Amino acid sequence: MGDIFRKHSETFDSDEVGFVAPKKTLAMAVAVALSALGMAACTGGDDEGGSGGGNVEMQLWHNATTGPGKAFWDKTVADFQTAHPNVKIKIQQVQNEDLDGKLQTALNSGSAPDIFLQRGGGKMAAMVEAGQLKDITADITDATKQAVGEAALKTGQVDGKAYSVPVSILPGGLWYSKDLFSKAGVTAPPTTLEELNTAVTKLKANGTPIALGAKDAWPAAHWYYFFALRACSPAALDAAAKDKTFTDACWTKAGEDLKAFADTKPFNEGFLTTSAQQGAGSSAGLVANYKASMELMGAWDPGVIASLTKDTKPLPDLGYFPFPAVPGGQGDPAAIMGGADGYSCSAQAPKECADFLNYILTKDVQEGYYKAFNALPVSKEAQGAVTEDYLKAVLEAYNKAPYVSQWLDTIYGQNVGNALNVGVVNLLAGKGDVAGILQAVNDAAKKG
Repeated sequence: MGDIFRKHSETFDSDEVGFVAPKKTLAMAVAVALSALGMAACTGGDDEGGSGGGNVEMQLWHNATTGPGKAFWDKTVADFQTAHPNVKIKIQQVQNEDLDGKLQTALNSGSAPDIFLQRGGGKMAAMVEAGQLKDITADITDATKQAVGEAALKTGQVDGKAYSVPVSILPGGLWYSKDLFSKAGVTAPPTTLEELNTAVTKLKANGTPIALGAKDAWPAAHWYYFFALRACSPAALDAAAKDKTFTDACWTKAGEDLKAFADTKPFNEGFLTTSAQQGAGSSAGLVANYKASMELMGAWDPGVIASLTKDTKPLPDLGYFPFPAVPGGQGDPAAIMGGADGYSCSAQAPKECADFLNYILTKDVQEGYYKAFNALPVSKEAQGAVTEDYLKAVLEAYNKAPYVSQWLDTIYGQNVGNALNVGVVNLLAGKGDVAGILQAVNDAAKKG
């Protein structure tokens, strides 16, 4: 799978190493790879399971534990079962921060679910190589291909074969309260690091810093990822993905930029013990309840924030702006980083698993997904339902981006990703330095 994905007005070139060039339509706005842990044996039988009208049981794992997201999957499964009376799908909700670990345990024990959340990248490629994902290339219908588009579907492919389907577009950036910005005298979203620093000073004076849930590690690492996106050229990012070495000077610059920013103390008090998405005291909860001004996160954040407001409704003044330009780097200041949530079938899942994946990409289901999660649907047919200004801002930023990178912990695989995440937290906690991050990452890469 490509690691950095370029966008321009030309058609997709499947032979281009490391880059994808989709057409500039909303459907092609998914020039990012999915991230996921592949799963092994299923609960529903072999590839021929369900043929001949027999009863089929499958298990679905997703990460929407409460609110509209959970209700969406309950309804989607119920509707699918009504249309397929021989199919019974058992749902298991897993807290997002626990999902990858539980899936890995299930994979190792040979008891993975039939259908599961797929976040892809190098992890997915490794699972494909190990024969733990179902090849669904021939099972994706013409209707699905037309609705989603070739470039978006390619995000779930390895070596030209499909192992997952995307369900939403999830670029990253800063999600903020327009009201809090206005009260602090911040008249426009920052476009440069200098402007961000000036804005944070004003916002902190009003008691609304940047929210950060560093307890979960990966939200803290997002800050390093984006500084790296600004510091490193696409070639440097791509080279590190291929050879798993981080010797380019841009990696050190990214760490130094992060350290300098963190030294201004821009984050909420107690950020090292703050979770990302669990309860009103989480980083998303702080934004939802006007205790913090903004949060750096992927495009799933509006749905998480909405679930944590006092009335469990979308934050009415929510806004979005891309990560600002950083001086002295080799990355394009308009580049975007993010991912796209998707779903896969484990290797031994019955054919009805692929039927379900096609079903969740139909227009009505995709519109329901958007409404439940406040996330951009991947289906062209459903994107007309999008009305929120902040989601339109995401698309505008994407359409201006010369390339879109996956999340770095997705690109570089689990070992490197974990080392990177922990190293960044140690840096922010004052227990490590930039050299320590790179040493840990290089050591992790040698372990495979």
